[in-house]
Amino acid sequence: MANRYRTLLGAAAGVAMLATAAVAPAQASAVAPVSVTFAAAEDVFVSQAEPAKSFATATWVSVCGTACGSATAGQRAALTRFKVTGIPQDAEDVKVTLDVVSARTTDTTVSVRPVTGAWTEAATTWNTRPALSAPVIGSHTGFTTGATAKLDVSSAVKGDGTYAFALTGTDATTTVLMSSRESGDRGPKLTVTYTEGAGDEQTDGPLPFTLAGTAALRASAKKVFAHYFSPYPISLDNQAPAGDYYARNYLKPDGESGKHAAYGGLLRDRPLGRDPITGDYALADLKTEVRQAIAAGLDGFTVDVLSVTSAQWTRVQNLVKAAEAVDPGFKIVLMPDMNGLSSVDSAAFATAMAKLAASKSVYRLADDRLVVAPFKAEGRTPAWWSDWMKTMETQHGIKVALVPTFVDFNKYRDAFASISYGFSNWGSRSPAANAALTTNIDRAHGMGKIWMQPVSVQDERPNQSIFDEAGNTENLRATWKGAIDGKAEWVQLTTWNDYSENTQFAPSRNAGWTYLDISAYYLTCYKLGCPKITNDTAYLTHRVQPVAADPSYAQTKLMKLRAGSTAARDTVEVLTMLTAAGKVSVTIGGTTQTYDAPAGVSAKTFPLKAGTASASVTRSSAVVAKVVSPYAISATPYVQDLHYRAASSER
Repeated sequence: MANRYRTLLGAAAGVAMLATAAVAPAQASAVAPVSVTFAAAEDVFVSQAEPAKSFATATWVSVCGTACGSATAGQRAALTRFKVTGIPQDAEDVKVTLDVVSARTTDTTVSVRPVTGAWTEAATTWNTRPALSAPVIGSHTGFTTGATAKLDVSSAVKGDGTYAFALTGTDATTTVLMSSRESGDRGPKLTVTYTEGAGDEQTDGPLPFTLAGTAALRASAKKVFAHYFSPYPISLDNQAPAGDYYARNYLKPDGESGKHAAYGGLLRDRPLGRDPITGDYALADLKTEVRQAIAAGLDGFTVDVLSVTSAQWTRVQNLVKAAEAVDPGFKIVLMPDMNGLSSVDSAAFATAMAKLAASKSVYRLADDRLVVAPFKAEGRTPAWWSDWMKTMETQHGIKVALVPTFVDFNKYRDAFASISYGFSNWGSRSPAANAALTTNIDRAHGMGKIWMQPVSVQDERPNQSIFDEAGNTENLRATWKGAIDGKAEWVQLTTWNDYSENTQFAPSRNAGWTYLDISAYYLTCYKLGCPKITNDTAYLTHRVQPVAADPSYAQTKLMKLRAGSTAARDTVEVLTMLTAAGKVSVTIGGTTQTYDAPAGVSAKTFPLKAGTASASVTRSSAVVAKVVSPYAISATPYVQDLHYRAASSER
């Protein structure tokens, strides 16, 4: 199937710098297509006109719009569920249709959308129906008595599993379809047509697997957001990257008139640069970032609202506009920062949040509650938040689902329990500090709350003189494992682009797309189950200096290891995702070592040495993956730089 990653990026403005290394696409299969049909396990319809009535014994299902039968509240919707089994993991050219037989002839249109909420055939009424807010994935117009209509649901079905769908309409005329209780086996069916793969297929993009389509990923009830930090957009002045504001002022020790000289400059990394563009460059750049996030499988951004009056406020509003323009299905979660907003009064704060909430891109639950996930929620008392939520409802007509993101979850969780829909915390950035992530998730679930798990790469803060030891990609993998094992409802990648703390996932100078590419695999595991590795890939991560190396620049402030962190280490890591076992050859500072890597995902570390680093994977004497780090390792760095670099064999 076409690689979604490449298709989305091709539409982004200014993505010439994001070109990927070519990988041979799969050859077309010569095997005859296979079709398998699955009868509905359950199906039922619900009626707005009779909201408490069950139609579980009806031999038909009805679909009709809001004005059905000239009623003001006459909508009808149908639900159907299927259990799909026996589809090979290497199936190619997969097409899936929802097949329904019409009981009467009508010139009506029926749409289909995935359903993730719980429901049963026997107990579901209009009042108890699951949310039907997912995007439409297929439709059909015109029904003939006794004929079968086919609605394409390929984007929502990815192999074996249980799938539920809703059928809805906008017509005032009722569409009547046969249910599974109708005689003659004429109920809804799911037909899966595919060809069996040859077993040696590869993706045609930079990932070690085929990333599911946007509709399939969003159909999952599990959501993955990335924390957007407004001070660091792609460009601050629309200049070429060699001399733009990042290069002149943030990356140089003497930038901004030397205000960052004590710690060797404000930043160690920056967004991928671009040439100057015409028009509203700030909005165009935000659209690019939205496209990048969608291409990586993310559901949206949690946006750090630092101010309700400054340039940062303007940037937040533009981010909401960018999401709405690119894809309203990409959601913006409001995350007011209670450090930056500590002096804003409740009424002004409510007015600002209500203004943002007017956009269809701002995230709401299925019951229309606005999700607000304040950073450092404990900066205000539970009573203050309760009063603010009342103001939102009484003054702005908006009910709020509060998801506090605490700095200290265990200290404040009980006090906030009565007013919160869910919980999160900002989290830690080292494997040692993330050794028992499921504990907090279990506590939240035990209190009846959803949990948003922080997933992170690393954390190094020159201006705060502190760093965490991430252990190459060990912390990234550990935090994803915690989210998956703990069954967290949501994930927050912390962060998309906070370059001052060096926590960024966004495509950057120091890591390219590597951290997003790795996360795309774990995101898929989290949402849909771990995908089959179809493209041999190797990732290389390392620092550009030993931790204890002294910089040649006269820094007066150096970073120290955070208390409770994993012990600092000097290592190069090779992370492989392989279709089959292979031999890995690693060269660091002129010394080569080899080891055998298994199929699937594995990681191995080696001592850091001055020079260059590279790795290659061979199988049957053929090189199947090779990665050469473009970042030289030095024992005498210019400034202290503890940010892990990353490179991929596929970019």
